[in-house]
Amino acid sequence: MDRREMLKNLAILPVGGSLMSMSPLMASPDKNVAKGPLALDEDIYKSIGVVPIINCRGTFTIIGGSIERPEVHAAMAAASKNFVQYDELAFAIGERLSEITKAEFGIVTAGCAAAMKHGTAACVTGGNPEKLLRIPDLSGLDKTEVIIPRHSRNVYDHAVRNIGITVVEVDSMEELEKAINPKTAMIYLLANRSSSTGQPMSVEAIAKVAKKQSIPIMVDAAAENLSIPVVHFERGADMVAYSGGKAMCGPQCAGLLLGRKDLMLSAWQASSPHHGPGRDNKVGKEEMLGMLAAVEAWTTRDHEKEWDRWMEWLNLIAEKATKIKGVTHEITLPDGLNNRAPGLIVSWDPTQLNITGEEVAELFGRSEPRIAIGSGGKDGLTSINVTPSQMQDGEAKVVAKRLHDTLSKKRSTPDTSMAAAASDISGRWNVEMTFFSSKSTHHMMLEQDGNWLNGTHQSDFAEQDLYGTIEGDTIKIRSHFKKPGDSVVYMFTGKLKNGQISGEVFMGEYLTAQFTAKKWESKQRKQKISVPGGPPLAT
Repeated sequence: MDRREMLKNLAILPVGGSLMSMSPLMASPDKNVAKGPLALDEDIYKSIGVVPIINCRGTFTIIGGSIERPEVHAAMAAASKNFVQYDELAFAIGERLSEITKAEFGIVTAGCAAAMKHGTAACVTGGNPEKLLRIPDLSGLDKTEVIIPRHSRNVYDHAVRNIGITVVEVDSMEELEKAINPKTAMIYLLANRSSSTGQPMSVEAIAKVAKKQSIPIMVDAAAENLSIPVVHFERGADMVAYSGGKAMCGPQCAGLLLGRKDLMLSAWQASSPHHGPGRDNKVGKEEMLGMLAAVEAWTTRDHEKEWDRWMEWLNLIAEKATKIKGVTHEITLPDGLNNRAPGLIVSWDPTQLNITGEEVAELFGRSEPRIAIGSGGKDGLTSINVTPSQMQDGEAKVVAKRLHDTLSKKRSTPDTSMAAAASDISGRWNVEMTFFSSKSTHHMMLEQDGNWLNGTHQSDFAEQDLYGTIEGDTIKIRSHFKKPGDSVVYMFTGKLKNGQISGEVFMGEYLTAQFTAKKWESKQRKQKISVPGGPPLAT
């Protein structure tokens, strides 16, 4: 999709929202859902006004991750009936995890991010409690730096940064070798294509250098299938962090850290219930045993049968959708351990069916039966995509019917004309941002070409390009703040009235803000300027 096409899509977004409801208080697409006492049955969510979702996206935390396995429920229920000393429990679980996974030891954490945080703390402190209690102020400590290849920078490395370390970013093996010094605590790697076997900065290549300097390597394998023995240890890693609530279908709020026993004991020391920087990452006895049950179950699950069921669901959806003239499909297969599930892409010409994949995904997400699906497009076609790993029995028929009904519906060609701009808003604008509990001043420099807007957005800590539209008095602007490990998308929707623009800002996972923009008017100063003929004679 080229830039102009993106602008068109921005222009036709509804004023009230895009990929999510613009109001954070609108938790449900149905305003009429009854709210009352909590119902402890299948209507538990609807009883408080929240409409559940058929999950065709996979293990995204923001929609619930995964459905916990029956063994996990049973373990958590059993664990809730007694008290236990947590260190004794952790050490027993660690030994059992070692038996199952062939790792030296393991601990259960409050999610994969907590596993990364505790693993980093272990490398910084070495199990010394006085060093632990200094975090995040690492002044005076000998290990204060973590090396991260650029290909592994991501929004989750906040868990590493939370310890207070200094990130040293490298982009080649030569840079990595130069970066290693006595302050290096650890090397962090994301399990992705760039760190895979055969790549210039693979785990193996980095391990050859790190081992010589006794630098631990931690691999973030959050969304991967658990391999036994763990493939990353065979490649040279010292610690591997997993999400409990993704492929393993354990407790959504649990994670798993496997690795060298000395590092695991230091990581457990940094974890709750022990006081210090990890006390806020509490994991309960129920989650600890639920996670162990998920690992146990992983070794006995019929993975081939699960795969066959997923394929059956995808084929059912594809078969019904492709009965519509012009609709095609493709089954995609994973080539690694990450998000290891087949996928379905259903494609069509948007000029023939008069609807785009993005519009279908938005419709499905905002009305019932509520379905979370992905969207995309290429080569002039638009598409939706389905990931079946967290779908439940009976849902494929619901998805297939709704997709068929939606795509087969007769629609007139959408009117893509744009109302003339009510005004020329070129120039500099001061933007007052009203967040949930604070205010901030941003600035925009706008250039207008008919309905199209371009320019720059100066947010709190950076300047980024913006683009958008003005139709009548309705203005929509998009900018994207990003730096290694961080990203915020700003989507402004507002009305021009009496020389100012007011409206709402959609910020993706960071929800919404309000804004009011006023044009900056420079003061007219008519005064000649006298330039000295030489250096100053006084200062």
